[in-house]
Amino acid sequence: MVLGKEEILELLLVDGPELLDLMKRVCEPGEVTYSRNVFIPLTRACRNRCGYCTFRSDSPDPPIIPPGDVLREVRRARDVGCTEALFTFGENAHEFPEVMEKLEELGFSDMVDYAHHLCSATLDHGLLPHTNMGVLGYRDLRRLREVNASMGLMLESASPRLMEEEAHRESPGKDPALRIKMIEDAGRLRIPFTTGILVGIGETVEERAESLLELRRIQDRYGHLQEIIIQNFRAKPGIPMERHPEPSLLEMVRMVAVAKLLFPDVSIQVPPNLNRETGEVFLLAGADDWGGVSPLSRDYVNPEAPWPEIDELRRLTESAGFTLKERLPVYRKFINPDFLSPKVIETIERLYPEFLV
Repeated sequence: MVLGKEEILELLLVDGPELLDLMKRVCEPGEVTYSRNVFIPLTRACRNRCGYCTFRSDSPDPPIIPPGDVLREVRRARDVGCTEALFTFGENAHEFPEVMEKLEELGFSDMVDYAHHLCSATLDHGLLPHTNMGVLGYRDLRRLREVNASMGLMLESASPRLMEEEAHRESPGKDPALRIKMIEDAGRLRIPFTTGILVGIGETVEERAESLLELRRIQDRYGHLQEIIIQNFRAKPGIPMERHPEPSLLEMVRMVAVAKLLFPDVSIQVPPNLNRETGEVFLLAGADDWGGVSPLSRDYVNPEAPWPEIDELRRLTESAGFTLKERLPVYRKFINPDFLSPKVIETIERLYPEFLV
């Protein structure tokens, strides 16, 4: 559906019966998907100091997770039925001297080199890598494409104004121009991609509309976006924004519904661990994916919010009138040579043929 900025703005401000009408437009019975994963943060070193982050560390210990520990966790995950290995680490982490020292000891030139090695080994062990490591250049993306089933980077907001606000003023990698370029580069390279909007970090309603429209523009050109996350800011003790107000339930409902209206061709995800009490409402507002859920590891970005058990996720989904269905980290329509390397396709065909039906 083609929506202009003014119409989106109107929808992002509706309330009462009009909000219920909006939800009815996007709520359709069907399946809600999730991926069973293991979350492996390779390092907490990061050049950005976001006002809402508890992940980064000035002196991570250890500087990087050693290869043996990573692959041990990958094997554990495969044994309990996971299909995805989510690799994350801070942006430009190799700029930290202690990180670079460890990389050189192991024989790697930078974090991308290390991630490529681990992703390749992860495929050999039977899990499908999904890497999210901040802003990357075209060449690094092209290299990682060969050993990843999908990749991701949150846009968060298309507003450059936030670079002067508490959320992003100390985070050069959150410049929306850099993030938009990377998402577009992933489209040029035909990488199945996850992105999203972070709601409640100081943006205006108009800026929310502009962020959604920017992602729609990218999707219209490249068609590689497989899911869009609508994530709510959560205030946490100890972060610079601990007293910053969180977005209301209705603000989030409007964003989810408008995103689904604007992106009928893309899954809309709401993180279940950040919305345990309200997740069913978001399904009724058009969300159709829970994202990666781990039976082994915590959410290292939101450590205070444990993942729901799969049985709980199924109960929440069915109570809202939907069916829970497991998926791979790459969506079915992207499992073809246009979007995936031969090594990734071979791993899927050999180990996960039931997801090809």
